[in-house]
Amino acid sequence: MELNLEEKVALVTGSYRGTGAGIARVLAGEGARVVVHGLEPGQAEPIAEELRAAGGEAWVACGDVRTEVGARAAAESALAQAGRVDVLVNNYGAAAGRSWLEADETDWLDMFHTNVLSGARMVRHLVPGMRKRHWGRVLFLGTVGGERPRAQMPGYYAAKASLANMTVSLAKELAGSGITVNTISPGMLATAEVRASLERRAAKQGWGDDWDEIQRRASSDFMPNPTGRLGTVEEVGHLVAFLASHHAAYINGANVRIDGGTADCV
Repeated sequence: MELNLEEKVALVTGSYRGTGAGIARVLAGEGARVVVHGLEPGQAEPIAEELRAAGGEAWVACGDVRTEVGARAAAESALAQAGRVDVLVNNYGAAAGRSWLEADETDWLDMFHTNVLSGARMVRHLVPGMRKRHWGRVLFLGTVGGERPRAQMPGYYAAKASLANMTVSLAKELAGSGITVNTISPGMLATAEVRASLERRAAKQGWGDDWDEIQRRASSDFMPNPTGRLGTVEEVGHLVAFLASHHAAYINGANVRIDGGTADCV
């Protein structure tokens, strides 16, 4: 299937590491021109250099999207270098926060600034240009925890759950504009950080050091799913690339799960 992303400009927030970097690599591999984003100067350059070395076209945008000033800086930098943004992937977020009885108002607000308002700010800065061009894609990165939250980190799960609601609202706001809006909700992914954490857990639990066995245990003991493994950032990237393409023009206002069946709901 030809996705025809050549000449499309994609900005992936938080693409200096983890899932965002994986998404940026896949989009670049499909021919998109990618703006790699970091919160601080110097963070995004290694991924951008990697994409260029592989033959892609990439730029760097910097700004702390948890703040209005930083989000504006990131958007303006992207537009100044690339000229436009056709695909906005609101990937940046963080799983953190204290428990129900320990978290105070600051903890809750921090999770919403990080996981919700960061994306809303980028929409406000970049969607008007898409609207003028009558084409665009907006994607939010949610989590399986939006539908299947754990007791821990309630602020994080509540914030991520709101993205699916925002998606429907924004899709209605942009009706007839040529812009689609969707949320992608991954299950547990084998990022470097997650893998290191699970390997430490495996050492404590006596699971051994075989990665296949470790992820089988993880996907059956505390984050069960029928596939018996964790997802990869590349799999999420391929879904992002498809939803960014012309093939997905009739998918709009959706929350698309990519969790191996973890959510176990219809």
